[in-house]
Amino acid sequence: MSETELDDVETLADLADLAREAAQDDDSVLVFIEQEDSWFAVIRVDGEDDPRIFVSDGAAAARSSYGSVLTDELVERVGDSDFDDDFDALVSELDEEDAESQTDGQADEEDEEEDDRAAAGPGGVPVGPLGDCELLADLGVAARELLDLSGEGAVPGDALTEIAEALGCGEVLEAVR
Repeated sequence: MSETELDDVETLADLADLAREAAQDDDSVLVFIEQEDSWFAVIRVDGEDDPRIFVSDGAAAARSSYGSVLTDELVERVGDSDFDDDFDALVSELDEEDAESQTDGQADEEDEEEDDRAAAGPGGVPVGPLGDCELLADLGVAARELLDLSGEGAVPGDALTEIAEALGCGEVLEAVR
């Protein structure tokens, strides 16, 4: 584990290349990013595979330069896979719900729009955890633990410390802070 300067990182590919340069052989590399106790991210780079990303709060991360690189990538990945596959089914469900709710009135519509805005941050990035919560499971940090460390009231710096401790590198993390 070492501290790395991120000034020249403009894309996820730049970050992945930087991580690969730090790797010994084809070992996995973990990148921890923390922004002023508002969010944290863990990026895992395994050889030449696409980086796996977890962000503790997508909407908060989207408001920062480093975080927006990650959240843009995650939103694009979700948009390209899950949303496209289920789009027709979603449209059908929404059409059925609209037909049923015609009698509920406009107040319900306004409430739903408010809920949608509250659940998304800049660029429609969701509030709360975003990405691959399983990226550390084989290293001893289960998805549920990672999500709990990202929950409401969690402190990102403390969460990264707990993750590093679980991975056996807590002292090294503290040394680079």
